[in-house]
Amino acid sequence: MTRTEQRECVFKLLFRVEFNEPDEMAQQKVLFFADDETSYSEKDQAYIADKFERIKEAIPELDEALFTKAEGWTKNRIGKVELTIFRLAIYEILKDDTVPAGVAINEAVELAKKYGQDNSGSFVNGVLAKFVAE
Repeated sequence: MTRTEQRECVFKLLFRVEFNEPDEMAQQKVLFFADDETSYSEKDQAYIADKFERIKEAIPELDEALFTKAEGWTKNRIGKVELTIFRLAIYEILKDDTVPAGVAINEAVELAKKYGQDNSGSFVNGVLAKFVAE
């Protein structure tokens, strides 16, 4: 499984955070790996689950960073797909030294084009560009 595919899996799992209670997320992880049509190696499953947990724990910090840069936007105004993409990308930009910022932004834009609305790619790109312009 490529890093892009792993990232997409993390995105799909992280998306569930907005629709489930925190105490339900362990079960959601089990359901994700059981329901998905993909068969995961132990290594891929461990990577996806670990990255998901690290991002989930950092959500308050990631959201604070997001809304500092996305002036005029609130959590209720940003679509859940875009919010999830932002959380993943901001985590990679700020906390994951193994992912270059440009790669994180490019991958986020591709996820936004695939799962978001028509203008999601440019919106995601514009906001995330503020994180590397510092």
